[in-house]
Amino acid sequence: MAEITIIIPNYKGINFIEDCLTSVYDQEKDTPAYEVLVVDNASGDGSVELIREKFPDTRLICLEENTGFCHAVNVGIRESKSPFVLLLNNDTKVYPDFVKKLYVSVTGENLPVGERQKADRIFSVSAAMLMWDKPELMDDAGDQYNLLGWARARGKGQPYDRFQKRVKVFSACGGAAIYRRKILEEIGFFDERHFAYLEDLDLGFRARIRGYQNYYEPGARVIHYGSASTGSRYNEWKTGRAAANNVYVIYKNLPLLQKLLNLPFLVAGFFIKYLFFVRKRMGGVYLRGLADGLKMSFSPEGKKQKVRFRMRHFWNYVRIQGWLICCIFMKY
Repeated sequence: MAEITIIIPNYKGINFIEDCLTSVYDQEKDTPAYEVLVVDNASGDGSVELIREKFPDTRLICLEENTGFCHAVNVGIRESKSPFVLLLNNDTKVYPDFVKKLYVSVTGENLPVGERQKADRIFSVSAAMLMWDKPELMDDAGDQYNLLGWARARGKGQPYDRFQKRVKVFSACGGAAIYRRKILEEIGFFDERHFAYLEDLDLGFRARIRGYQNYYEPGARVIHYGSASTGSRYNEWKTGRAAANNVYVIYKNLPLLQKLLNLPFLVAGFFIKYLFFVRKRMGGVYLRGLADGLKMSFSPEGKKQKVRFRMRHFWNYVRIQGWLICCIFMKY
């Protein structure tokens, strides 16, 4: 049986999927056994036919409509049986040691002997995502989250040479990351109400509440085109969707007392973001996104997804609070 299942959600990836799969199948010979599973979100652009013709060893699941990143990934996770799942965007090209480096990092094989017993607390490991047209620069070195309610890609636009250390991050970027199945089954899969954006932050947040850790692995390199399915970095759909999901993440994962404690900072953070999008002529879109997030949070289904406070996780919440504060001052 495969040790790793590489799950690639695909939506209209005709311009990227061939390069992506070619690189995935060109891994070093001593790479742990892996299988490749593509979940297609009703692309209709010829990418499914291309996969069938050129990559016959790839397991292919074709959905009848575009159900979003989260649902597609969850379908893939349920269809796989391996102890680890590796998520990969279709607009990527990976290096030949990519899979092996992520596997070694999540299993703790690269840790000092005295620390390897702690490896089962590692939930996820995020890869070093590099910019497509400038691969010497970072696109994402793991995701961070701070007291203002801001999520950001660590190191974006900075030289890759500055991010050569394996470190803890708030959450792994789901565009190129490996996850431990046992913990996924404990904390739950991706929340499909997100559809897309911040779903990986939410997942990492839930793992942290349970006391698990997320890491960044600099040796696992992948070149990422970015926004290939949704367009530019800032567009109306993405702005509204991300704003809604940000509200939902806060509602789901912070207990009431922590919400009240952080409320002044969150209000300030949302106001600054609003001014930012006003300058981009999307202030109204951002506000409507926040309103949609509130509706989503307090809907019957949203309430069911809320993480219930447990006293045994108290110190984990304290550690999360410390992280949220520290991340305000982190340069990268």
